Amino acid sequence: MPEGPELRLAALYVNRACAELVFAGRVEKSEVSRNPEVPFESSAYRIAASTRGKELRLTLSPLPGARPPRQPLAIVFRFGMSGSFRLAPAGQLPRHAHLRFYTAPPAPPQALCFVDVRRFGRWDPGGHWHPGRGPCVLLEYQQFRENVLWNLSDKVFDRPICEALLDQRFFNGIGNYLRAEILHRLKIPPFERARTVLEALKQQRPSPELTLSQKIRARLQNPDLLELCHLLPKEVVRLGGKGYGLEQGEEDFAVFRAWLRCYGVPGMSSLRDGHGRTIWFQGDPGPMAPKGGKSRKKKAQKSQQVPAGGAEVPPLSRRRRTRKPPGKTAEGDPPPTSPRGPPGPGTTPPQAPEAPPDPEKGKRKGRRCTGAGRRRPQKTKASTPSRESGGTPAS
Repeated sequence: MPEGPELRLAALYVNRACAELVFAGRVEKSEVSRNPEVPFESSAYRIAASTRGKELRLTLSPLPGARPPRQPLAIVFRFGMSGSFRLAPAGQLPRHAHLRFYTAPPAPPQALCFVDVRRFGRWDPGGHWHPGRGPCVLLEYQQFRENVLWNLSDKVFDRPICEALLDQRFFNGIGNYLRAEILHRLKIPPFERARTVLEALKQQRPSPELTLSQKIRARLQNPDLLELCHLLPKEVVRLGGKGYGLEQGEEDFAVFRAWLRCYGVPGMSSLRDGHGRTIWFQGDPGPMAPKGGKSRKKKAQKSQQVPAGGAEVPPLSRRRRTRKPPGKTAEGDPPPTSPRGPPGPGTTPPQAPEAPPDPEKGKRKGRRCTGAGRRRPQKTKASTPSRESGGTPAS
């Protein structure tokens, strides 16, 4: 799920890709999207992007002299599970492009597309940031820190710290992978009470004897939890990529995967929190870990062999259970001879069906099932008295 850094990277991509482009016409929505129509049309306008936590805002600004004359329009996006932006040729729109902004002629026609494979993303033409979300951990650090420390009496801080970090009223921009990385690097158990962790930050006061540069250096070398909520997203933005690099594909995510130390890393453990989300950690989960929760450890995946040609070897399929040919019974014995004619030369005449098998040979003879499937042969012998009441022999 895209988190604060991913939305920031999307905004940087839009501003870079659309810096010299002029757009025109109406905004086009796909037929399958359940999001609202965007009531905007102009003969010439530009697009700019900004972010706040897990929200991105596009501003459509008409150029002077554009028709019809109108005010700029802002659209706020929430990416859901798979939202992203992509600039593509107008004749080769990407799949799942649910909102499209087309460029003006005479330049080659292009479209800025909001792509959302899983359709959990939302947009709001009203253009206002969600009032229930707190300050951005990435761009409004001081307001974010004060908002958390001033509201430690809120009941969300009675919960484990791993769950409190997902509350967007206080940690706007933090998601699943960021919370795992923050707690792991500070060696904080994910199921420690949030208030216990955060109240200690109120007591921290830098020494008045330190100069400003020394205070900054000490903060960077030993950041606390709230500082790391700001510094780690900045690191991810500096990495780039994540679908907005020069090379879109698996290579575009390689640097980010190398940056991860805990989230989904082999050797790390995981548990489900109270909201059903998976939290990755190392060591003791903490005193508020769910009762009966089984910790799962990530195993290292074996690398597939690659032949000289470069094509990957497909994984071996599981062995499928094959049905036995109709010429064999369940034990592999030949079927009984048909009673329509005498046996051929060299064959043994069939025994009477009522005759019990010879106990000395210990050979079990299976019965053919009249249905479509086959049943396991019964283990009771014909000459042995039945265990049912009455003691009559089995027939």
